[in-house]
Amino acid sequence: MNAALATPPAPASTSAEPHRPVLLAEVLDALAIAPGERHVDGTFGAGGYSRAMAARGARVFAIDQDPDAIAEGQAVVAASDGAITLVQGNFAEMDALLAAAGIDAVDGVTLDIGVSSMHLDRPRRGFAFRFPDAPLDMRMNQSGETAAELLNRIDEAELADILFLYGEERQSRRVARAIVAARPLATTGDLVAAVHRALGKRPGDKTDPATRTFQAIRIYLNGELDALTRGLDAAEAVLRPGGRLAVVTFHSLEDRIVKNFLRARSGQEAGGSRHRPAAGRRAAPTFHKPARAVRPGDAEIGCNPRARSATLRSAVRTDAIATAIHVGERS
Repeated sequence: MNAALATPPAPASTSAEPHRPVLLAEVLDALAIAPGERHVDGTFGAGGYSRAMAARGARVFAIDQDPDAIAEGQAVVAASDGAITLVQGNFAEMDALLAAAGIDAVDGVTLDIGVSSMHLDRPRRGFAFRFPDAPLDMRMNQSGETAAELLNRIDEAELADILFLYGEERQSRRVARAIVAARPLATTGDLVAAVHRALGKRPGDKTDPATRTFQAIRIYLNGELDALTRGLDAAEAVLRPGGRLAVVTFHSLEDRIVKNFLRARSGQEAGGSRHRPAAGRRAAPTFHKPARAVRPGDAEIGCNPRARSATLRSAVRTDAIATAIHVGERS
C-alpha cells in the first residue's frame, strides 16, 4: 500500500480544454451575469465556471476543498487580474467563508456537485476503478480517513446500509459480505475484484457492477449529500433578492435533494427524501418557481461522455428572509 501511495501525480492533460465544465452555456444563461456582480463558484475544480463568469464581468469568490485545486488554480487567479478570489474550504460553509472575507451578500451561486475530471483522471486519488493499482483513497479534501481505512474497519451491516443508501445497490448485503471477506483492501483493484466476486462481470456490460459501490463509498466518505444539503441552505442565506442559484448534479440522489429543496423553498409541495426531511410550506417563499430542469444535448455528450447524466436546476431568490435549516449527517 505504501508503494501505491507513493505513485507520482498524473501528468497534466495536453488537450486544449481538458476539463470543460458541463452545461456551461446553460449555467451562464441561468446566472444572467451583469458586469460588476459578485458570484460564488462553490466547486472551483479546474476553474472553468469561474473563468467564464469573470469573462462576463463578474467578481468571483471561488471555493474548493481540494488542495490540488487550490494550488493549480493560482494560475487562473493570477490571469484573472483580480476578478477571481480562490479560498480553500467546503461550499457547505460558504456563508461563513464569505463573512470572513467581509462579503455579506452575492448575486449568484453556482455548484457543480460530485467528483470532477481532475479526481477521476489521476490514479493517485483512487476515485476511478480503471486504474486497478491505484491506492483506495477517494478523499476530496485529502485529509482524514481513506476509503481503504473505512472498508477495512467498518461493520458488515453498516457497510451494506451505505451501499444501499448511497449507491442504490440492490445486492448490498452480498457485496458487503464479499468486501469484508476480501480484507485487507489496499487498491481500487482490490475493491473491484471483491464486487465482481459478489455480482459477477459479464463481457460487454455497459456499466461495471462496481460503479454503484464506488459511488456509495465516495459519497459517504466525503459526506457529499450532507454538504449539498447544507450548501443549499448557505446559498439561500447569502443570495441577495434577485440573486440566482444554479446547481449541476450527476445522479438521482443529488438531483432529488436539489429538486425538493427548490420546490419547498418556492412554496410548492415537496415530500422530502430519505436524505432530507420535507421542509414544509413557507408563508414567504425564498425562491421563485424554479426554471425547468436542463440536460445536455447530443452534441455536448458526444464531446464529453461524462456529461450524459448531468442535470441543471436553477432558481431566482425572492426578498424573503432566509430561514435555513441544517439537518442530517452523512450516515
